[in-house]
Amino acid sequence: MRAIQNTAFGNPADTLQLIDSEAPGQPGPGEVLIALEFAPINGNDMLVITGQFKFETALPSVVGNEGVGRVIAVGANVDNVAAGDLVLAPLYSWTWREQMIVPAEGLFALPTHIDPRQLAMLRINPVTAVLLLENFVDLQEGDWIVQNMGNSGIGRTIIALAREKGLRTVSFVRRQELVQELTDAGGDLVLIDGQDANDRIRQIIGDGKVRLAIDGLSGSGAARLIDLLSQNGVLVSYSFLSGETAIPVNALDLQARGIVVRGIYQGLPEYAAAIPHAVQLSVDLMAKGKLKLAVDGVYPMKDFAQAIAYSQNGGKVLLDLRRSA
Repeated sequence: MRAIQNTAFGNPADTLQLIDSEAPGQPGPGEVLIALEFAPINGNDMLVITGQFKFETALPSVVGNEGVGRVIAVGANVDNVAAGDLVLAPLYSWTWREQMIVPAEGLFALPTHIDPRQLAMLRINPVTAVLLLENFVDLQEGDWIVQNMGNSGIGRTIIALAREKGLRTVSFVRRQELVQELTDAGGDLVLIDGQDANDRIRQIIGDGKVRLAIDGLSGSGAARLIDLLSQNGVLVSYSFLSGETAIPVNALDLQARGIVVRGIYQGLPEYAAAIPHAVQLSVDLMAKGKLKLAVDGVYPMKDFAQAIAYSQNGGKVLLDLRRSA
């Protein structure tokens, strides 16, 4: 069985290797054997590989935090899924491999008409987007949300969810061609990121309430979002893809404007009860055709180095984990 393994915390170009390992065998009671099909390369994976994530894994270790696969065998006392079902891999189950055995608890059969490449990207970003919209601000119909990373999985899900809930979005992107693409996907205002955009946004939205800001960049990118928040607005940080880990906040924004700065990590215990709902809502959006995530390339396992290099340059990439790939 092929797998992609990390040998040290550092540059993935130096530390990852494709290995042949022993097949997992047959599932025990309450377990299922999954043949994985696709797994994304995302920023969370890079944090784990480089040792910057909140926990460290014992090395060497297979990596990969999300993915989709097909059940090929079930153990005793499993009745929630059956052989042939397409399922989401449990979060942090190290998915960059051809097969794995996982607990059956929490698994469910996914709709067969959804592209498995889309499903492979569902467990982290869309779920986080649901938590962002439903756990920090009591948003009312007509409220505005401002976000950077508008083209990300989280950004696209925020746009789709906001449309469903009667909310309006301001989405910053970095490439001009994405402006029309995200507008067509339902974004209300889509602009190239930069400080000069804020004045234009204020002119357009007028007295509209910007009650929630969603930040995936940190640093100066987060500061631009804070500048757009209305009185008592909340900024929630989910990543620091700019490489800056500090969010500059003016004390007057905290004191006079009542601005609140929060963070989110869906692995915290306080979100556990909300995860199943968030997963199902994300699946439903895809099933209805209201959510489509960007895919810039799909690479076979043997080309993982090229896939990671492409991903680090800003493209959304999937690994094809099927044995025939």
